[in-house]
Amino acid sequence: MTTWIRGACEANGIRVHYLRTGGARPPVVLLHGLMGDGACWTPLARALEAEFDVVMPDARGHGGSSAPHHGYRYADHAGDVVGLIRGLALSRPVLLGHSMGGMTAAVVASRGAGIIRGLVLVDPTFLSPARQREVRDSDVADQHRRALGLRKSDLVAQARARHPLRSPELVELQAEARLKTRMGAFDVLTPPNPDYRDLVSAIDVPSLLVIGDRPVVTLEMATELRSLNPRLRIERVPGAGHGLPFEQPERLGEVVASFLRETARRGQPP
Repeated sequence: MTTWIRGACEANGIRVHYLRTGGARPPVVLLHGLMGDGACWTPLARALEAEFDVVMPDARGHGGSSAPHHGYRYADHAGDVVGLIRGLALSRPVLLGHSMGGMTAAVVASRGAGIIRGLVLVDPTFLSPARQREVRDSDVADQHRRALGLRKSDLVAQARARHPLRSPELVELQAEARLKTRMGAFDVLTPPNPDYRDLVSAIDVPSLLVIGDRPVVTLEMATELRSLNPRLRIERVPGAGHGLPFEQPERLGEVVASFLRETARRGQPP
């Protein structure tokens, strides 16, 4: 990661910090979930950087990006991504998002306008209205508030105990990202979310939905979504739950790289 570019651009009225592998290669933008940041994509970026220009922004309220007093709904996050793509003059990137980043990516893709070439959704937060209310009313924000009072070493020790199979590097990166996540970022949990069925129905680019064994997006939901949009492909990665990018990063890299190569070939002129 030492040779990667660190930068920031003005987008949608805020400063968006990003990591970028660079090079004259097809671009792909990776969007992290709540309490993450761009650096949490390091293992996947390493797997892709030889063939792709990987851009890893920090969402507003996360990492090195701005933390405005308000504006944390998915429409705001999507506007930041569009602003980043335009600000960096990325030529029709593939957009990949996990969890919160997956919902954000779906909102961007549903707007069309030819701004992206393809879409990868890694177990996005496609939640029913009832589940949205449950998440909002849970103690997840209070847990984070308490975590902000801990040392990084304490967070790392807790995470290693909860997730013994995750790499030490990823555990460290996630702890650092959590300590840089401001409380305002949790406003994204306020219902209602965009209707994910409407979003998927409106997407007009090649799309891949990746889920694990214990996903937010169940196989039944995925099958329904594919019936709404035949351009959506489904891939299951065993041995992973919602934290698929952290639990099976190598397998996710293989699945994503294959899709990106195929999408890049389709985009080449005859």
